[in-house]
Amino acid sequence: MAQAVRCTRQSNGIWVVAMEEREGRNTFTPALVGGLFEAMADIAADADARAVVLHGFDSIFLAGGTVEELIGIAERRTRFDGAGFYRLLLDCPVPVISAMQGHALGGGLVFGLYADMVVFAREALYSANFMKYGFTPGMGSTLLLPEKLGAALSSEMLMTASSYHGGALEKRGLPYPVVPRADVIETALRLARELADKPAEALRLLKSQLTQGLKTRLQAAVDAEVAMHDITFAEAGVQDRIRDRWGNR
Repeated sequence: MAQAVRCTRQSNGIWVVAMEEREGRNTFTPALVGGLFEAMADIAADADARAVVLHGFDSIFLAGGTVEELIGIAERRTRFDGAGFYRLLLDCPVPVISAMQGHALGGGLVFGLYADMVVFAREALYSANFMKYGFTPGMGSTLLLPEKLGAALSSEMLMTASSYHGGALEKRGLPYPVVPRADVIETALRLARELADKPAEALRLLKSQLTQGLKTRLQAAVDAEVAMHDITFAEAGVQDRIRDRWGNR
């Protein structure tokens, strides 16, 4: 069975994490989630690590929750915040660059935006599509998206659940590089190399300081989102909507 996550370390302290859960199409399967936890633990244990580049495969960056996970939330058997997976990139002690070379949907987009830097693909689709399934957003997105993308654009994305090509987001003032898909990973690696000539401890200290404000406010946003989930996941027809729309992704 192929690995869902491949993790390699370059000699300059740059780690490259490739998400390749081909069978699950880079949804949050146990194999992908477990592989990402293992990768981030290895990176955290590397005292000489300088930066992480995270990318997907082909035209997919990350596609969010599985139908099993979403139904589990609806049936109160699980919660998105149970193991802290959603904030793995935020908690990584060194800077992370999300190379979103492909589509990033729902929780997949939110997960990637927890990185310190992001590179978007002009041709790829990006969507905070929670409301299409009939439930309110989670994973801290109600705080994170305004923080990273700006209040106006984030409100539109979260409320309409529409999909946007990277090129369209660039025209809306997206504060991140937007390049052709073929150039996304190399652009991210170039940013990582700019970080790699800095002292490792200085990078860790600076990331800790730059993320402290978000970390301080995050739990309150997550608690509010869980409370909204208790209401919206229980509404009639939501489970059918999840199954129908997930099957048509």
